[in-house]
Amino acid sequence: MTDSPWGPARVALTSIFAVDGFLFAAWVVRIPDIRSQVSASHSALGLALLCLSIGAVLTMPMVGRLCLRYGSRPVTVGSLALLSVAVLLPAHAHSVSTLGAVLLLFGAGYGGANVAMNSVAVELVAQLRRPVMPSFHAGYSFGGLLGTGVCGLLAGSLSTAWALALSGVLGMAVTVGAGAVLLRSPAAAPVAPAAPGRTDRTADQSGRAGADAGPARSRTRLLVVLLGLTALCTAYGEGAIADWTTLHLTDDVHASSVVAATGYGAYAFAMATGRVSGTWLSIRLGQTRLMLLGGLTAAVGMLVAALAPAVPVAICGFVLVGLGLANLFPLSIARAGAAGGPQGVAFASSLGYGGMLIGPVVIGFLADAAGLPLALTTVAVAATLAALLPLSVGRRLGVE
Repeated sequence: MTDSPWGPARVALTSIFAVDGFLFAAWVVRIPDIRSQVSASHSALGLALLCLSIGAVLTMPMVGRLCLRYGSRPVTVGSLALLSVAVLLPAHAHSVSTLGAVLLLFGAGYGGANVAMNSVAVELVAQLRRPVMPSFHAGYSFGGLLGTGVCGLLAGSLSTAWALALSGVLGMAVTVGAGAVLLRSPAAAPVAPAAPGRTDRTADQSGRAGADAGPARSRTRLLVVLLGLTALCTAYGEGAIADWTTLHLTDDVHASSVVAATGYGAYAFAMATGRVSGTWLSIRLGQTRLMLLGGLTAAVGMLVAALAPAVPVAICGFVLVGLGLANLFPLSIARAGAAGGPQGVAFASSLGYGGMLIGPVVIGFLADAAGLPLALTTVAVAATLAALLPLSVGRRLGVE
């Protein structure tokens, strides 16, 4: 017996994805205020932001094991509760070292919630027998957009401490309400993954496949590495945009804090729109062409956003970046899975998170050395690489 297409479990999980995006956006739009609060240079702030990524990356493998032992649904609830508490803490940090420490905890909650809720999403996809995974990630994007809009509008009238506290209360309310629904809903039985490359062929064909297994494995590893590098380049850009957009708009383009939050919101809306239309575009254009056009669009948009002296032009650039980057990461991970199975997904995802890890800190050091606008142009370089790498992958896979 399967759930209805929009049964309670799916609605609850979509709410969890959305509030996860909301809480992260609530933190992002307050980065300029917190930077001033702790009197951090660009490089010092970059190191503090690195702690958030470190907390997430260190937590993810442990949360994966907890999901296997206790189930993904209770771990999702616990991780989101931790994130809802941790989002309050940056407002009370008064030194860079303290900020780094609280961001480790924030990263642990954020990374744990993302691993656990995606595990639940995989269960629901199998239970519903529908390809509904994009709807969950669209929920995350629109939650981030809502968080950016609400928290940005309140930036001029509400202190950082109150804004993050109210965001945490919302997060805890969704944790309790949606978590209760999720825990009460029956979980699907785990589905054993199919072995990649196995078909019902004759014994002679199987023998020939075995003889070719060595070169095939080498080719698969190369494909997964190329796709992983695509994910890394994309995540580098996403991490840099998330952590440095509002600072660039306030410090370099002289936008107000409200307008700067609007700029990040425009990027987030473009990202969400691109993801909603990603399946249709993949069918119409082919995955390789979509990734090529997306990466080149992001590169052009980043150059405009980084170098334009006027606020409206810079925001238009960030919109192009959001549209361009929207489908690069999901498509690279999906194609890595098609080429290398679950191990391909794991390897490409690890490289992708590596890009998210190094992006903010690299931008911070380059900003101190050459200025934030020039540092942000490295995102355009990374996006160009993300556009070109799939061309090689497409030729080897024989797909568009």
